[in-house]
Amino acid sequence: MSNKPLGRLVRVDLRDAWTSESADFTPWLAQEDNLKLLGETVGIDLEFEAKEKEVGPFRADILCKDTTTDKWVLIENQLEKTDHSHLGQLLTYASGLEAVTIIWIAEHFTEEHRATLDWLNEHTDEEINFIGLEVELWRIGDSPIAPKFNIISKPNDWARSIKKGATDEVSPHRQVQLKYWTAFKDYMAEHSKVTCQKPWPQHWMNHSIGRSGFHLASCITLWSAGTKEPEIRVELVLDDKNAKAYFNALEKRRGEIEKAIVVPMTWHNPPDKTMCRIYTRTSGDFNVEADWPKQHEWLREKLELFSKVFGPIVKTVDQE
Repeated sequence: MSNKPLGRLVRVDLRDAWTSESADFTPWLAQEDNLKLLGETVGIDLEFEAKEKEVGPFRADILCKDTTTDKWVLIENQLEKTDHSHLGQLLTYASGLEAVTIIWIAEHFTEEHRATLDWLNEHTDEEINFIGLEVELWRIGDSPIAPKFNIISKPNDWARSIKKGATDEVSPHRQVQLKYWTAFKDYMAEHSKVTCQKPWPQHWMNHSIGRSGFHLASCITLWSAGTKEPEIRVELVLDDKNAKAYFNALEKRRGEIEKAIVVPMTWHNPPDKTMCRIYTRTSGDFNVEADWPKQHEWLREKLELFSKVFGPIVKTVDQE
């Protein structure tokens, strides 16, 4: 066996790449590829909304949307160790928004600030999330400098699921739903690049498709109005104020879309609701645990198909 020469990682000072937080680091982080790197680290599909956005009396460095849940993500960054001033801003943001994920990026987290984020995640509900990240720069030899984000603090989703279950006195039916989605998320992590939201005791799980106002959903139901039997579905969901206009724009390309999707689809645009859906279905009872591998495989295949076909389309569709 030949011994190939290996390089050595060399730590680079942050100021060698970014002299100023506001003039250098924030504009760099706001670029699509860099937000993607950040999103991959924390498990959120981020869509840029604004820089230096006013939130109450402060300005958030970067404002994004979580395209899976369509909820706000605020990013605060520092090129030095964490301080009380930035912590105060984060708490102000959290108090002024009903649902938000706050990402605090710094060169170094003090132990007291890491412990504070851990405490906040333990004592707030699932609508408020705090994530702490340390940013590093590295190079090998004369290679370009490469960034690396390290998670210092994040919500404990499993603990929150258990806490929610105890508080809401989850029924046996919902306990099965939680177990189903937990197993499905583990399966998808091993077999697919489609991202899953955290499991909850409910009949659906959302998946990002790369744009706010749109998302994919996996669904399990015991009774369908169309078939009156248990079924599982994969859906493209349009759920913001422009949903009707976007649905009409997609429907104009229905022939092209159905030719690419191949499988039978239902186009659902109820006149009395804002939300619209395009979905495919199959029979399946999620209460039969022995059938889960087959159901999970079907969901994976259809999610990947919907992501492949609808992904590029929804990023360009505009209101008519």
